[in-house]
Amino acid sequence: MTVSRAVIEIEDTQVVGGKSGLPATILVQFNPTELTLTKGAQIAEINIPGIDSPILQFIRGQNEKLTLDLFFDTTDTGMGMEVVDVRDQTRHVYQLVKIQAETHAPPRVRFTWGSGLSFRAIVESVQQKFTLFNPDGIPLRATLSVTFREYKTLEEQLKDLNLQSSDHSKRYSVRRGDTLSRIAAEVYRDPSQWRAIANANTGVVDHPLRLVPGTVLIIPPLDVRGQPVVGTS
Repeated sequence: MTVSRAVIEIEDTQVVGGKSGLPATILVQFNPTELTLTKGAQIAEINIPGIDSPILQFIRGQNEKLTLDLFFDTTDTGMGMEVVDVRDQTRHVYQLVKIQAETHAPPRVRFTWGSGLSFRAIVESVQQKFTLFNPDGIPLRATLSVTFREYKTLEEQLKDLNLQSSDHSKRYSVRRGDTLSRIAAEVYRDPSQWRAIANANTGVVDHPLRLVPGTVLIIPPLDVRGQPVVGTS
């Protein structure tokens, strides 16, 4: 059975072989034994007087992170005068977090391990830990803790999200205690969008905090930028 080796591919071709001497592909010496994937969301608290707890508003997603340890060892060459410095193998990985002269930024990379994982990213951090040395102090064994931060263009993100808005306005029946900001928080998940509802109900709503229970309001659709969609009914 053939074992797939994990590799780090450099996607910024202009830095390959440049001043840093980065190769097109960095072959991992030993496959990692653990992978950690982390994804989060940024949430804001919207304080509305008179309610029990703040409204939670989704602001944006956060980049997914891939964290792993890479192990390197050159003791197969012995411990004497002919040893191979393990930094000869780790230096290319360490370079991935540094600004490149050609692009003025760290290179974009893709970490691939067989058919199970393909992660496009920028290397956020690299920590080198040397654990074995020859008598002259040359490091022979190292563990690199690497964090990759997901990289996607705006166009790729919008395509993946496929954000949509309803083609038609909705109707909402006012309940006791409702305000426009509370309704906006419920239907849009954003209480600050209460003006879109107020503008769609001119002549029906006299005050955003004083709504008559049973009143039927028009809830206009919003586009992906949070703006009312024109020409819907």
